[in-house]
Amino acid sequence: MHSEYDPDDNFARSFDREADIDEDAAIESLAWQLLLLINPDDEDAAMQQFAACRDALDEGGDPVEVLRDAIDWKSGFHVDDSDPAGLIEVLDELASRFNLRIDWGVDDPGDEDFLSDAEVPSLISVAYDRLREHHYTLWTWETGHESHAGWITHQRDNEALPVVAGALGFHVRPGA
Repeated sequence: MHSEYDPDDNFARSFDREADIDEDAAIESLAWQLLLLINPDDEDAAMQQFAACRDALDEGGDPVEVLRDAIDWKSGFHVDDSDPAGLIEVLDELASRFNLRIDWGVDDPGDEDFLSDAEVPSLISVAYDRLREHHYTLWTWETGHESHAGWITHQRDNEALPVVAGALGFHVRPGA
């Protein structure tokens, strides 16, 4: 005998239009998962950022903006397209969380001559390559503006990150 509802098939029922899904709880859960991914081996930092996110999400904030604000210069970056010095500074700061130093290919990445010729997309590519040598991935996401944003994860999380980030509304790609 075939029944329209099979109590043992909970997964199939979760996608039913009549399923009772708490969307706010789902967004919070996804935000937590993203924070764990972009704070590798640092659950305390993820928890601090999550507390800030939860308050803003409860007030109806856009998940992308809420997360961007909560992680900026802590586990993520958001810099203007015309700010190579800012990008170098923030990526050096983020890499130091993993006891890494990015080799920018010059003795002094703060040198005016170097910075005057540097372009943010090229620097992102350099940082991506240097971080890959240590099994980390630099991700970027589309901001919709003339800016660049992203974060660093363990290379082992390369499959999970796009799924979790995409579910929150981030359009991500590796920084290569």
